[in-house]
Amino acid sequence: MKDNQSKHFDEAHLLRQQFAQYPDAAFEQALSAEQICSVVEQHCLATVRQRQYPPLKTLRLFVGQALGSDGSCQNVVVRQLAQRLSAGLSAASTNTAAYCQARMRLPTAIACDLSATLAAQLEAMSPKVWRWQGRSIKLFDGTSMSMPDTASNQAAYPQSRTQAPGLGFPMVRIGALIGLASGAVLGYELTPLRGKGSGEQTVLRGLLNKVMPGDIVLADALLATWWLIHAISARGADVLMAQHGRRKSDFTQGQSLGKNDHLVQWPRPAKPQWMSEQEYAQCPAVLHMRESQVNGRVLVSTMRQPNYASAKALDQLYAMRWNIEVDFRVIRATLGMDVLRCKSSQMIDKEIAVGILAYNLVRWAMAASAVLAQVLARSLSFSTAKRLLEHFGAALLRGKSQDEAALVQALLQNIGKLHLRARPGRIEPRAKKRRPKNLPLLRQPRQQAREAIQSKRGLIFVP
Repeated sequence: MKDNQSKHFDEAHLLRQQFAQYPDAAFEQALSAEQICSVVEQHCLATVRQRQYPPLKTLRLFVGQALGSDGSCQNVVVRQLAQRLSAGLSAASTNTAAYCQARMRLPTAIACDLSATLAAQLEAMSPKVWRWQGRSIKLFDGTSMSMPDTASNQAAYPQSRTQAPGLGFPMVRIGALIGLASGAVLGYELTPLRGKGSGEQTVLRGLLNKVMPGDIVLADALLATWWLIHAISARGADVLMAQHGRRKSDFTQGQSLGKNDHLVQWPRPAKPQWMSEQEYAQCPAVLHMRESQVNGRVLVSTMRQPNYASAKALDQLYAMRWNIEVDFRVIRATLGMDVLRCKSSQMIDKEIAVGILAYNLVRWAMAASAVLAQVLARSLSFSTAKRLLEHFGAALLRGKSQDEAALVQALLQNIGKLHLRARPGRIEPRAKKRRPKNLPLLRQPRQQAREAIQSKRGLIFVP
């Protein structure tokens, strides 16, 4: 048992080491080796038999796979072979079966729990200068990802109804709550892109436990509903959102705070179907809201004191919501999660969980670097930090223990040197300049198309 615990601790140290979490590094106290081992032991039997890929080793390799430029399982196994031979150990098979089976055995809850713990600690430890008037800002939005067209994936995350069977791809919606200061994903939920309970409003309701008293939630106009604003306010937090398209603001009404800036009362709407009579009766008769028109956009907020936040200040704060769009682009493009790889819905959920954990680990290294450089974590480049961690992580695994501190220090210093260029008021069209290759669209299932080609050539189709 002691040998097993020692091996678990060694693997936890290697995972931390790859992301510049070293005893003398800034922000060291998050996700300690003891925490990692505790979470793994909570979800895996302590008496599990020893395998080539035990849970913590599998998690470490899976996280590295999520960050690597080559996300294949074959690349992981080949890299393991090279590391074993360089360490003077016996050669291992390059067959990916053992590693793939280990990934299937790995509980998804391990990655989810570690990611949530890491994000909560990171957000709590973010310096006050990274916050807005000392308050934590939390961003919410949703995005979608596609995946291989398999029966399991289609059953859990069906394709769009506008696409014919065999021609579309399963799609998953991910709604996430992200900290503005740290950029960490504090919580997320997965739903299909169609069906009851799959909308962003439902997803945000499921993440309200991540909203703490004193927080400010930024979201787009789709979330500016009476029920969500009441639910967030009931948790002691404030909201700042764009006005919902169905609600019209009349600035000749209410208590004026300035030009196109007033306080109004929103009466409670009729009871929605998903709410019980008892819950409806406990809701207030009205919501006291502030509506402000700035730069041609109407903002709604529960921050009603103009001496605390002017209309212009609210507009500047709401402009920061764009950061979540950049964060989703990082997750989808930089981490390669726009098109997922796994063939079953259970593995899709696990692939996303490990990807979010990898994302948060990079954000942690960026925060540690930002503290050393005395800059905002948001001003650093995620893609460059990912590259540095990928290459320095390999060096840390090969290096000797006395070299670790120097390598970590060099890694953090270099991450802190790469600042993003400030581009205030940036606007980008939702359009592509680069044209796709001039190929016709596939209008029948791929196997039928193959058979048609073979029949034209007079050949027998081989599946």
